[in-house]
Amino acid sequence: MTPGHGILARPAVEVAPLLLGAVLGHAGVLLRITEVEAYLGVGVDPGSHAFRGQTRRNATMFGPSGHLYAYFSYGMHVCANIVCSPDGEASAVLLRGGEIIAGEASARMRRPTARSDRDLARGPARLTRALGIGLDDDGADLGLAPFELTLPEHPAPFLSGPRTGVGGDGGGAEYPWRFWIPGDGTVSPYRRHPKLGAPPLQR
Repeated sequence: MTPGHGILARPAVEVAPLLLGAVLGHAGVLLRITEVEAYLGVGVDPGSHAFRGQTRRNATMFGPSGHLYAYFSYGMHVCANIVCSPDGEASAVLLRGGEIIAGEASARMRRPTARSDRDLARGPARLTRALGIGLDDDGADLGLAPFELTLPEHPAPFLSGPRTGVGGDGGGAEYPWRFWIPGDGTVSPYRRHPKLGAPPLQR
């Protein structure tokens, strides 16, 4: 399936749960996606980079679906997103966690501090490092080498809840746009933003 067509050309909230169980490959590593977060666009999603419009940083979000949106988080870590929706409508799915299913030796070279196999790509910054994804991969077509994206034949079971670490309106229960495969050890623990109220009862 070509990532830039069909399923990915829909809003991120619809696409996100359908990406659970998909396999993403890059730089000698294959990863099964187990945890994601959906982000929408201008004036719709206060937790999204695109909420206030297009900038140099978020320009890839406004491009065609099936491309990689990579950005620095807190000036230290690279995070990776799959762009969704038709060209011009900002929407993306953040890759939060995954299971390494091939290329473990390469992943371990990039993540030597990982305490166990499940920690190799458990969390968005660890995931990008394990896959060898850098800021220069921003805008890459996931349907072309060196990337490959294979969507699951059947939707995986999932749970949903508030997004991790998002403050303000976008981090509340009104935005249950974090999706994960229940019981999977590679799913990262929920972390609420310090300005939000008591955390919901979930994994």
